[in-house]
Amino acid sequence: MSVCNYYISILSFILALLFGINNVLSKPEEYKTYIVHLDHSQKPSSFLTHETWHQTILKSLSKPVHGKEMLLYSYNHVMNGFSARLTLAQVSKLKKSPAHIAIHEEKIGKLFTTHSPQFMGLRHSSGLWNASSYGEGVIIGMIDSGVWPESESFNEKGMPPIPTRWKGKCQNSTTNPFPCNRKLIGAQVFIKGIQAADESDSPDDSPRDFLGHGTHTSSTAAGNHVPGASQFGYANGVARGIAPGAHVAMYKVSSGGFIAESDVLAAMDRAIADGVDIMSLSLGFDHVPYFQDVIATASLSAIEKGIFVVCAAGNDGAPNTTFNSAPWITTVGAGTLDRSFIATVTLGNDLTLEGQSKFPDRVLVVDTLLYYGKGDFEKSCSDGALNVSEVFGKVVMCDNNGSSTIFEQVRELARVEALAGILIADENLYNIDELEIPSLILPSSSGALIRKYAIEAADDASVKIMRFVLTSFGTKPAPQVAFFSSRGPDPVNPNILKPDIIAPGVEVLAAIPPIVSVEQFGNYDLGSDYAFLSGTSMSAPHVAGVAALLKAVHPEWSPAAIRSALMTTAYTVDNNGTTLTNQFTSLSGTPLDYGAGHINPNKAMDPGLIYDIDWQGYVDFLCGLGYNDTEMKAILRQSKWSCSQKGTDLNYPSFVAMFSADSPNVKNFNRVLTNVGDDQSVYQLITETSQGMTIKVEPTTLTFTSKYQKQKFAASVQMNGKAPPVAYGYVKWIDQNNHIVASPVVVLNS
Repeated sequence: MSVCNYYISILSFILALLFGINNVLSKPEEYKTYIVHLDHSQKPSSFLTHETWHQTILKSLSKPVHGKEMLLYSYNHVMNGFSARLTLAQVSKLKKSPAHIAIHEEKIGKLFTTHSPQFMGLRHSSGLWNASSYGEGVIIGMIDSGVWPESESFNEKGMPPIPTRWKGKCQNSTTNPFPCNRKLIGAQVFIKGIQAADESDSPDDSPRDFLGHGTHTSSTAAGNHVPGASQFGYANGVARGIAPGAHVAMYKVSSGGFIAESDVLAAMDRAIADGVDIMSLSLGFDHVPYFQDVIATASLSAIEKGIFVVCAAGNDGAPNTTFNSAPWITTVGAGTLDRSFIATVTLGNDLTLEGQSKFPDRVLVVDTLLYYGKGDFEKSCSDGALNVSEVFGKVVMCDNNGSSTIFEQVRELARVEALAGILIADENLYNIDELEIPSLILPSSSGALIRKYAIEAADDASVKIMRFVLTSFGTKPAPQVAFFSSRGPDPVNPNILKPDIIAPGVEVLAAIPPIVSVEQFGNYDLGSDYAFLSGTSMSAPHVAGVAALLKAVHPEWSPAAIRSALMTTAYTVDNNGTTLTNQFTSLSGTPLDYGAGHINPNKAMDPGLIYDIDWQGYVDFLCGLGYNDTEMKAILRQSKWSCSQKGTDLNYPSFVAMFSADSPNVKNFNRVLTNVGDDQSVYQLITETSQGMTIKVEPTTLTFTSKYQKQKFAASVQMNGKAPPVAYGYVKWIDQNNHIVASPVVVLNS
């Protein structure tokens, strides 16, 4: 190499190095959203508000950016601290502050996406509706995707004045006016965090719902009476919420299906300040310890102020998937209703058969030829199996031999322009509203009859008439545990049984914005004022509504008392008289599937006894988890606390006994029951066990001489030598007035 070329190479290397360094130096640091916990006792007295102190802290971190631009929210009730857009360098600097307790990067979560009052036993003439005046005077705060205020479910007819204690507001945007009234008494928006994360596609900044989720959940919890509600004629009748006399306040945290921790914290913070009685959240974030869980932290603050918090358990379906499982939250799984959507077919021989359908049009298929393929391939209606010239304009029957799904068969029928389809299948079908052409799904027992007719009649086989848009009640078995409902053991703390209970969450009819597509028919989007949605998102507002009714009847009850009443009176037997089953497998479920059972509102009004838990009880529980001082400060929002009875044996209405190969084979529990029934009552013990477990309780009789009197009992659960991985039983207390106070006992043997 020549000297000239050598120096050129060195110069090129130096220039490249300098160019790279310049790029690194000039590249702006990435801003992300962080949740910051502070010790508020460190706030200088010169600051009148925490927000101005927070702004000053942020301003000191970065001179070019004003504190107001970095700050998303200051929190006053759910935690001590704020959320802000920060760089890693700023986070490191902030951690050196004497006020710093904890900080973590924000996580993004998701939404867990009417016959049900009658199915739960609510009646106008008696019971909980009558006693509570439909929840009059109670305020339910919905943390969700907004609300459509013009829906008839939110009309104020018959509603009492807004409670004077209400401190909320109705937030308007400049582009989209938003009316509130005596039913929908407040609506506010908290989407700064999700907008900063670029996960928002909201057309404006109003509380208006453009997804449908929040409108549906709100009207489920407390919608007013609306006659003639249906989805395309299915389930036609009076739509009403569980607590139609209660007030609704919406706190919008989602505009595109996703949610940000900072927004949910801000919404819950405002709901506490506004004075809600019930808080309902049909959403969730990934599993983390309680002190890092924003919903758990905020809910504990709400519970301290007497606010009942109910959350959806999640839609992951498998074991170990429950969300929102802190023991101060009431966690709700999903069950089915006893309602089905059907269509009928009458054949040329006058035989009429009934099957499943939710085809969205009252279409009539009359005097039409019935086509049944010539070979197994044609009969399967698999992709490419049918010929247009053979089946055009006919009703086509398809076997289900496993080669194609129902939906693939329907696509094949649509391709060859069949008029309608009759599909034979015994599988559980959950999305029959996605069928593209008029279709009827028959079980194999009925399929054998129509197959026999089609073969015998050959080319003369015909369909006299097919009728759609029919609704049937009394379907058995019901309820079942929905296939998608998240199940225990709880992944964060398996010592607490979750879900707590189940409530209707499958094909729930409730209000929806008219601009939201409910179904598609060909190339057309179909809208409706009411629609069926499924998910634990739909279950949680059912429980929120029942909690509002109970709060109206028993305003002195704590959130733990309300949950106890719901759990100890829940039922575990379906309308066939058997244990609640799994919708997917049809096998008997366990408390890991359904918790204490299916909600039973009228029984919950008079539970007899309750398992109550006060603030100190939750503090002792957290102490027993072994959290350090920093973690305790983050979740308690306090710099001092007392671990008076450190331990994880919470006074919960259920029992979980975990055993491993090297653990003792006996687990001991202590419980306290409070009498909320008759002054003079005597309760006798009944225990139920399954193979592999033994339950002992002392004493076996509890005598109460006055209301609110407390009595203690001790229980021990022993695992026997041949215990299966999961065993369960019950501890039940029964008095002379037929109060049955039932608590599930679950044994987990690893």
